[in-house]
Amino acid sequence: MFCIKNGFKNVNFSDYLNPEKIKIELDRYIIGQNETKEIISVAVYNHYKRLYLIKNKKILLEKSNIILIGPTGCGKTLMVKTLAKIVNVPIICVDATSFTEAGYVGDDVESIIQKLLHECNYNVELTEKSIIYIDEIDKISKKTDFFSGKDVSGEGVQQSMLKLIEGVILNVPPLIERKNLQQIFSVDTTNILFIVGGAFSGIESIINYRINQELNFIKKNFELLNIINYTNSDDLINFGIIPEFLGRLPILAKFKELNESEYVYILIKPRNSLIKQFCYLFIIEGVNIKFTFDAIKEIAKIAVKRKIGARGLKSILESVLLKAMFIFPSKINLKLILIYKDVIIFNKKPLFIYK
Repeated sequence: MFCIKNGFKNVNFSDYLNPEKIKIELDRYIIGQNETKEIISVAVYNHYKRLYLIKNKKILLEKSNIILIGPTGCGKTLMVKTLAKIVNVPIICVDATSFTEAGYVGDDVESIIQKLLHECNYNVELTEKSIIYIDEIDKISKKTDFFSGKDVSGEGVQQSMLKLIEGVILNVPPLIERKNLQQIFSVDTTNILFIVGGAFSGIESIINYRINQELNFIKKNFELLNIINYTNSDDLINFGIIPEFLGRLPILAKFKELNESEYVYILIKPRNSLIKQFCYLFIIEGVNIKFTFDAIKEIAKIAVKRKIGARGLKSILESVLLKAMFIFPSKINLKLILIYKDVIIFNKKPLFIYK
C-alpha cells in the first residue's frame, strides 16, 4: 500500500487508483488510443509507486519519463492534462520552441521549474511530485547546416534539458516578486514526471526506409497501415532527437490518427461536444438546430481527408454553419434549422422550418 500526499488530499493510492482504473477514467475523456492509454496508465502508476518506495527507503528505482508521438489533434495534450486530474497533482504544459540555449535570447529551460513552482503556490514538496509536459519536442530536433556541418537548431536545447529531466537541484526565485516572498527555493527535479510530445511530421519516411532496408518489404505495403506504430528509438535519433535525451525518456507511447467513427463520436458524444456547443448558440435565441447522422458522417470524412485532427473539427463546423448563423438572428418565427448531407457536400442552404 502506498500513498500520494499532494497538498490537496492524502489518498491510499493503490486503493484509489490502479492502471485499470486510470484507463477507465481516461476513456471518459479520450476517444480511442486504447493501447496508448494502457502504456501511459502503467507508467504513471509505477511512477508514483516509485515515489512511495523511495520515501520508505525500500528500494531505489530509476524514473521512467514518457515520450508521446502522434499527429496533431490526436489528443496528446488532453491525455496528459486528464492524467494530472486523475492522480490529482499539478501540471504545467510548456512549448519546447520557446526555449533556447543559455546565452541566447529566449526562455531558459530552468524557467520551467519556476513556472511549476508558481503553479504549486511555492509548495516545494508538491512541486517535486508534479508533472511537466513539454509539447512540440520535435521542433527542437537536431538539424545540420549543409555548408558548415554545424547544428543550426535544437540540439543545444536538448542538451540543456538533460540534467533537468534526469534530476538536479535548482535554486529557483519566485516567478513574480512579492513583498513577503523574497527567498530562493531549492527544488529537486529528480521525482518530477516529465512527459514530452510531438507530431514528428515526416518521420513516416524514416520508418518506411528502415522497414524496407531491414525486411526488404515494398514501401506501398506499409502505406495502408498506421506506420507511426512501427516507430522505434533509431527512427527518433535519425529524426534529430539526440541519444542522450532519448535515453531519459524510456517509455514510448504512440498515438494513431483518428478514424471516421472516432470523429463522429467526438462530435456528438462528450458532454461538451462541439455539436452541443453550436446547438446552444442557436437555442439561446429560441431556435433549434439539428444535424442528420449522414451530415455528421460527412463532417467526419472531411476531417479524415484533411488530417486536421480533433481541433480542426471546429473550423469545419464554423464553415458549415456560417450561412445559418448569418441568417437566423434576423428571421422571425424561425423554429428549426436542419443540417442535412447536401449542406456539407454541396454547400447548400440549410432547411429552415418556421412556427
